[in-house]
Amino acid sequence: MDLFPPFEPHASGMLPVGDDHLIYWEVSGNPDGPVVAFVHGGPGAGTAPAYRRFFDPGFWRIVLFDQRGCGRSRPHASVKANTTAHLVADMEKLRRHLGVDRWLLFGGSWGSTLALAYGQAYPEACTGFVLRGIFLFRPHEVDWFLSGMGHFFPEAWRRFIGHLPVLERSDPLAAYMRRLNDPDPSVHLAAARMWCGYEEACSRLMPPASQAEGDGPGSLSMARIEAHYMVHEGFLEPDQLLTGLGRIRHLPLTVVQGRYDVVCPPATAEELVREWPGSVLRIIPDAGHSAMETGTRVALVEAVEAMKSRIRR
Repeated sequence: MDLFPPFEPHASGMLPVGDDHLIYWEVSGNPDGPVVAFVHGGPGAGTAPAYRRFFDPGFWRIVLFDQRGCGRSRPHASVKANTTAHLVADMEKLRRHLGVDRWLLFGGSWGSTLALAYGQAYPEACTGFVLRGIFLFRPHEVDWFLSGMGHFFPEAWRRFIGHLPVLERSDPLAAYMRRLNDPDPSVHLAAARMWCGYEEACSRLMPPASQAEGDGPGSLSMARIEAHYMVHEGFLEPDQLLTGLGRIRHLPLTVVQGRYDVVCPPATAEELVREWPGSVLRIIPDAGHSAMETGTRVALVEAVEAMKSRIRR
């Protein structure tokens, strides 16, 4: 089963969450159905209409939202008061605002990080998890992003590191942080394009033939907020998401993982599942990191379909 046909939201709005932030939210699907929340990646990526289509609109009440600083949330690309704790609190505020009792959390990459952090803070509000491309924000995972991916995509890494002066290449995260937060648009936009181009080039088993820069409208929020979180180690305690699993591992979990996911290698997904009895790990043999690769896309839809009978409403 592939993605469901396109459909539109029946409600949307901007929720004030404090610190001058407004977050965009939308609801689609069955107004009386069990709730599923799409937790997007990045941090800083935002949502898109295609993401509704992982879910059966005749069954689920579907919640999409843009985290602080990205997508349609405002102010755009802001790292002010933007931490994991803030995002977890925003999710809980949104849940209460929408009158949701409990929801299934669906997230990939950073979305898996935030879904686990929220679940451990509010386990009573969760019915289960469908996750992809597990990222636990440990130092070795960040180091892998900054340099390890270059072992598989050396040309992309050369473009990424080559944007920096030679004397700054020993600490690319700090160097990119300076540029991404520079007030001059010619500086921060150029750095954002290179950062996002690097990640995009490494995100698929079969990357596009030519992908030198990430030129999407969300490139600044993606790059600036992602680097902000990396500098601060995800605003998490060491191994926080593994040591806190006791609060949520009674809930159902399915993980969909591309075998050749270079951004979030399968070892982390396997580690999480080993610590979660009864969880399901589906390795997709012909996929990388992107949720939209065919095998991953189909497996995610199937995982959500299977949750119809596994969750307790």
